[in-house]
Amino acid sequence: MSLPINIHELLRGKSVEWERLEFKEGWNPLGTLHTICAFANDFHNLGGGYIVVGVGEKSGQPVLPPKGLDPGSIDAIQKEILNLGHSAIQPDYHAIVVPYEIDGRTILVIWAPGGQTRPYKAKLKLGKNDKEYGYFIRKGSSTVRAKGLDETELLSLAATVPFDDRINQRAKVDDLSRELMQEYLQYVGSDLAKQSAGLSLLELGRQMGVIGGPDEAPFPLNVGLMMFNPEPYRFFPAMQIDVVWFPKEGPGGNKFSEKIFKGPLPRMTHDALDYIKRNFVSETVIKHPGRAESSRVENIPYIAIEEAVVNAVYHRGYDVREPVEIRIMHEELVVLSYPGPDRSVRLEQLRAGKAMPRRYRNRRIGEFLKELEFTEGRSTGIPKIIDAMQANGSPPAEFDFDEDHSYFMVRLPVHPAALEVAESEVGEAADVDTPQVTGQVTGQVGTKLALSRHQVEILNQCKEERPIGDLMEIAKRTDRTKFRNQVLNPLLNAGLLEMTIPDKPRSSKQKYLLTEKGHTVLASREGSESSNEVT
Repeated sequence: MSLPINIHELLRGKSVEWERLEFKEGWNPLGTLHTICAFANDFHNLGGGYIVVGVGEKSGQPVLPPKGLDPGSIDAIQKEILNLGHSAIQPDYHAIVVPYEIDGRTILVIWAPGGQTRPYKAKLKLGKNDKEYGYFIRKGSSTVRAKGLDETELLSLAATVPFDDRINQRAKVDDLSRELMQEYLQYVGSDLAKQSAGLSLLELGRQMGVIGGPDEAPFPLNVGLMMFNPEPYRFFPAMQIDVVWFPKEGPGGNKFSEKIFKGPLPRMTHDALDYIKRNFVSETVIKHPGRAESSRVENIPYIAIEEAVVNAVYHRGYDVREPVEIRIMHEELVVLSYPGPDRSVRLEQLRAGKAMPRRYRNRRIGEFLKELEFTEGRSTGIPKIIDAMQANGSPPAEFDFDEDHSYFMVRLPVHPAALEVAESEVGEAADVDTPQVTGQVTGQVGTKLALSRHQVEILNQCKEERPIGDLMEIAKRTDRTKFRNQVLNPLLNAGLLEMTIPDKPRSSKQKYLLTEKGHTVLASREGSESSNEVT
């Protein structure tokens, strides 16, 4: 038997977060029992975890090469784990135990997926007359006994299994595609790939954790159908990604084009991202006065788009009949998914890139996506979006959801330089010439942020205090939010403008004034007017 992951990457924490890993240098039945119980309870819906026996730990990292176990003891340990699942955990729970040879040493890897009948409790001691049980959960990288509020919350999860990990009684085992399962195993480098041809579909599905139920009545899990059925939308209506493109007049106009992506979750996600990258991601060349080198920026950084789409695929509700929708407009790209994030997430924390969900909606989808290298792990998507937009010199990404957490929106504004070029291509910015790649604009703010014609005009007008209404008239903008994100905030972030009431950014009396740095930039532009022309 093998596990559907790459063991070498598992040991290095590349495919599984450290909080879902526990290393034990030697065989400790009681400690192992409590950790199995904690992973089975899957308190945060992370997908259970792995216990590696025969590998020591130092400062949270495995000590390699491993110390290993006596090969002669492996069979006895496996039988003991099986017995503990009957006699020391309530209700019964059986982890998957697989021996491996690493660097000439034998180790045991115990896979304990989140259980279908939580909460589970385990014996506190393994003496013959010991009958006391306790609930165990994971806190960070440690196994602890659940007490007080933690125990109350765990009990409230009784019989609640995330939708992606539930048995689907409307489907049959034969609805799983052996070909898709083998493709996945080969991609992730699992030893199970070599053995899969000799296994029945039922045996293969059991080992991959995508089939549940008793042997006499097995059924695929929802995640198995999402990942390894060629037409999962037959079981999950609206399991699709809609990419909608609007011309410059936007959603209010009469024209738009739509492309719908369906199929197994990895293929659907990959194809949608590939389509967006090929058709909508472009590069703008920014020339700088006084130096030969040019800067290049993307209209919207692809890394940010990828993270936003994968985040939507990972966290959407597959029991909700709403697709993931990607709206591409002249000045922005918006990703919408339903429902919104976990109730524990606060909007202000999320916008700061510091939100940590209390519980994940899809515990198994995340595990598969990480193996496929779509995602790096817990709560990394939003910070990566923020960092990618900042590194590209773009206006900041916007995140939003309502009080009911009924939807989640990620809005990625187009870089001002690319927007200026796009406007010039339809004759709306006559002072910008045809771009060499997708465009060239002049001047520099900070490292990678170009000054548009309207931004230069705004800086000139802000030699005296100006309210936002005056500045919007200069830029010929009517949407205040878009004006802030695309025109005003980049100038504030670059230190070229300052607020007259900085402690109350949204004050009705707020005005904007040119800074010393802004004066320097304008003076530099005026002193080298000829070198600032686009060629």
